[in-house]
Amino acid sequence: MKFGVREICDVTFKAAANNQKVGNKVFKKYQPVFMIDTARTSNFEQASTTVYAQGGRGYARLIAWEGEKTMTFTVEDALISPMGLAVLSGAGLINHKVGDSARVHITLEKSVSATGEIEIELNDLRDETGLDNATSFLICDCIPMYATVIGASGKAEDFLEVAEISAPIEVTEANPGTLTVDTAAAGKTVVVDFYLAMTNSVQTITIGPEDFGGYFYVEAQTLFRDEATGKDVAANITFPRVKVQSGFTFTMAASGDPSTFNFVMDAFPGYTIAACDRKTMCDIQILSISGAEEDQCLDCDTTKPETETPSF
Repeated sequence: MKFGVREICDVTFKAAANNQKVGNKVFKKYQPVFMIDTARTSNFEQASTTVYAQGGRGYARLIAWEGEKTMTFTVEDALISPMGLAVLSGAGLINHKVGDSARVHITLEKSVSATGEIEIELNDLRDETGLDNATSFLICDCIPMYATVIGASGKAEDFLEVAEISAPIEVTEANPGTLTVDTAAAGKTVVVDFYLAMTNSVQTITIGPEDFGGYFYVEAQTLFRDEATGKDVAANITFPRVKVQSGFTFTMAASGDPSTFNFVMDAFPGYTIAACDRKTMCDIQILSISGAEEDQCLDCDTTKPETETPSF
């Protein structure tokens, strides 16, 4: 049987050992950690080193030795999630809660009133954060706030300190927040710089100097097309132990194609779930629907001719 390959893989990363920690979560062995179902391309590559014994006239190659086998599986994902970034970089994930809120940076362009007040409305913060359904925000009181005066040319003209607040300011639809600057800035446009204290709708990804991509049990599911029937059949590719390379690049630009995210994995020998008595670097399972190991010609005589002894 023969197959054609022209389909992407859905890739599942599973814990390679018991109590494997990814971010702030702990997983059991073979428990799914992360799945890629938005891949653009996937590439499976094997390489090895060959050395030769050479000698004689013409210094020809006589015997070959192969070794140093390497196997790499690369998946290019169109989208990324916090857990995907944790798998890719070895980062930690923080789900914030009361008493451990995140500090979210905000900059808003506002006008200063005649009394030196800057009014922060709920819709200002909704637009800035993209949280259209939020009913309230909390302006943090523990970080100094500043305002930059913007001139007619659009350039910074002056820098002001915002008066300290004694407690967090809750901004709701009925009660906008008020910040105060020097009355000398009355009637001017400023960019005010401050922070929100948030516990909902935010997750922090922390990449430390000691964090690197970990080891995973990886299974990739795709489709191969059977030449005999023209139908797609399932194919499963298993890597029992891979190390995710920690290098990655984010490209943020206003034009051109969007950024993609490459998961490059080095394969190592390991035991698969189906065969724990032998180590393998990769297993490929293909489900056959043709019902035969080899295609047979039914329209012609397949009888093997008898061998004749040639005469000289």
